[in-house]
Amino acid sequence: MFTLARALPSRAMSRAFVKEDDDAVEDLPDRPISTAPNLVTTEGFAAIEAEVAHLTAALAAAGDDRGERARINRDLRYWTARRGSAHLQPPPADCSIVRFGCTVTADRDDGRSQTFRIVGEDEADPERGTLSHVSPLARALVGKEVGDSVRVAGHEMDITAIS
Repeated sequence: MFTLARALPSRAMSRAFVKEDDDAVEDLPDRPISTAPNLVTTEGFAAIEAEVAHLTAALAAAGDDRGERARINRDLRYWTARRGSAHLQPPPADCSIVRFGCTVTADRDDGRSQTFRIVGEDEADPERGTLSHVSPLARALVGKEVGDSVRVAGHEMDITAIS
């Protein structure tokens, strides 16, 4: 006598009699979270709060779209964790040396001048003039003063202003 158990591997047999929900969407994997201290400026903390509020509202409005709900839930977990681990840094009282929150102008060895504000990781956008405090350039600049030089990625930079 031929039985189904011999015809199908045990895994296939167990799944053969289970009704699967073809619309099921597994939770998306969590977004990676940096192990560096989560330093944030006042503006950065406000942006995190705004993102949590936006995602909470989006989740409520997502309806039955499981894929959209999974994406929103993943992002909400990330931003809620970032809010929980945030270390709000007051604006620096003194920018005589480069510190978190200071704006630094430096002349590069290729003739360009660049200005960056050192901020938290989630706030960083070099194209908009903000630089993560954990970036190699920011780490090289912290503790320096006007007139000091740093070398990063094969380029020399001279600090010309700190505010």
